[in-house]
Amino acid sequence: MMLEVIKAGPQTTVQDLGRFGARHLGVCRAGAMDALALTVANRLVGNPADAAALEITLPPAGFRLLRDGMLALAGADCQALLDDTPVWPGWRTAFRAGQTLRLQAPRFGMRAYLALDGGIAVPPLLGSASTDLMAGFGGLGGRALRDGDRLPLGEPLPPRRRLGVWLPRPGSQIRVCPGPEYPRLPKAARERMWNSPWQLTPSSNRMGYRLAGPGLQMDAAADMPSHAVLPGLIQLPPDGQPIVLMADAQATGGYPRLGMVVAADLWQLGQARLGGQLHFVESGRDDARQAELQLQRYLGRIERLCDEN
Repeated sequence: MMLEVIKAGPQTTVQDLGRFGARHLGVCRAGAMDALALTVANRLVGNPADAAALEITLPPAGFRLLRDGMLALAGADCQALLDDTPVWPGWRTAFRAGQTLRLQAPRFGMRAYLALDGGIAVPPLLGSASTDLMAGFGGLGGRALRDGDRLPLGEPLPPRRRLGVWLPRPGSQIRVCPGPEYPRLPKAARERMWNSPWQLTPSSNRMGYRLAGPGLQMDAAADMPSHAVLPGLIQLPPDGQPIVLMADAQATGGYPRLGMVVAADLWQLGQARLGGQLHFVESGRDDARQAELQLQRYLGRIERLCDEN
């Protein structure tokens, strides 16, 4: 029971919700850049939320399905076709052995997630099947997929009727809680941080998004000891152009910490397009908690709907 890669695309990897509990060893979290999309796709086909699926960055891509089963796509809308039949994001779709799934360039978003019932059955390492591209382990040989690869699938689940759910569309406004070094920004730099657009540069990747915009400089330069960092942290390197740490972020860093992206908005960052613009919105802890509650209520509705169908 396999999935054959016909066209891998620029970067397709096996991901789940990430590798937790090993950061003290210098191991990054990895996992889906858009954890919301991966979770919804998995639940639609009856998998646990953290089952291994495919993260497909900027298709086109194509796959041959070598057993019967169910699939779901979420994230970027890639005008997918199962043979000649459209497959819409957010829908549970049955497939037959021998059928081909093809994804085109996305109409919006950056990453599509393909979940299949039973999940991608690669062995977990340190508690996760996620691919760590920098360290070279997890997923399939610690690397992005190539044309001709074959991936093992888990045991198929009992078939279910067709079902669709509403998927939120990512926006460009990203809520941020100010960080420890934010008060060291002059007033004019603070205003630029919140009021200026930030462009996602081509040098961005799964480790971090490098942004281009008005330069931000601290009141006074100061050496900082190395400190723990996490996905969502906004760092300010000496060139004054912020870096937003993403899923494959290193465990420690030494740049000033301007802020932390609200956890409920990380999925939107995962769908940001290279060359696109982001706008930071100043937020607080109460706002962050409310945003997380709203996200969990949405996922709760998805869970109930999938359990009933």
